[in-house]
Amino acid sequence: MSRNRTERLVNLVICLLSTRRFLTAAQIAATVPGYEHDPDDPRDHEAFQRKFERDKAELRELGVPLETGTASIFDAEPGYRIAHREYALPDIPLEPDEAAAVGIAARLWQHAGLAAAASSGLAKLRAAGVDVDPQATLGLEPMVTVDPAFAPLTAAARDRRVVGFDYRVPDDDAPTRRRLQPWGVVCWRGRWYVVGHDLDRGATRCFRLSRVVGAVRVTGPPGAYQPPAGLDLISHVARWSGPVERTGRATVLVAPGRAAGLRRWAVECRGGPDGDRLVLPYADPDSLAGQLVGYGPQVRVLEPPEVRDAVIQRLKEIAARHDELVPAGSPR
Repeated sequence: MSRNRTERLVNLVICLLSTRRFLTAAQIAATVPGYEHDPDDPRDHEAFQRKFERDKAELRELGVPLETGTASIFDAEPGYRIAHREYALPDIPLEPDEAAAVGIAARLWQHAGLAAAASSGLAKLRAAGVDVDPQATLGLEPMVTVDPAFAPLTAAARDRRVVGFDYRVPDDDAPTRRRLQPWGVVCWRGRWYVVGHDLDRGATRCFRLSRVVGAVRVTGPPGAYQPPAGLDLISHVARWSGPVERTGRATVLVAPGRAAGLRRWAVECRGGPDGDRLVLPYADPDSLAGQLVGYGPQVRVLEPPEVRDAVIQRLKEIAARHDELVPAGSPR
């Protein structure tokens, strides 16, 4: 399935989950990205109808309970919606490593162009006077962001396009210009990296996205190169980054019986009346903060200040992102 069709199907599901009324094909076409067309052009409208029929069949084959009906007896055109009771999942318990994998996937979701398009579609529904349930898709758009270079580099790797960007390394004050044939973007030890062929050095290179300075510029046509067969991006990054020296120590207060993943990682654990104090080794305060915020109020950082400040900054970013997503006047 193509990426455009996948995005369209996801946005269609979000649209139909966000309202309990039946939406007509015309309302869906005006709301869901990917269905744009001129309804007064017979050929264009026929192409939309074929596309919409294929997508409905695809959703039903995937097990999505797509219903057909009308909002009232006066409606001449049938509409569509998703049955919430049949579509809802039961509670799914996750181990810490499984939850981490879901978190990485959620970060990818936000910068694959899906979340922004979905939010735009829901705004169009509200503008058309359709009642939208703000809780129906709660959690579909993650609150944690990734580096600005993520979206253009993943798009360039997908389209096989050469890129140029300025890159700063810790030993140099000024960034240097790089030209790269990106093969893919991966997450390794809490950081995002792009792997590809460095055109100026004629060799495979890895670049940490947080060190990319300014905008990523596309400089070549689509399909300009082909990555090596049997490519293992993680192995490239692991060899390039080397072993992590966890010389730092952070003390956190954990609620009794909570945060099993942190307990296995801790080098020291002391019980107390207000919870358990764990000592965690770490290499980078930002990476550690990214893991700690996932445990919510179950974990509180006691020291050092650099880790506590990094956690506070992450929480501020989450709160700011939440304020952007929740319309004014909506229940919090």
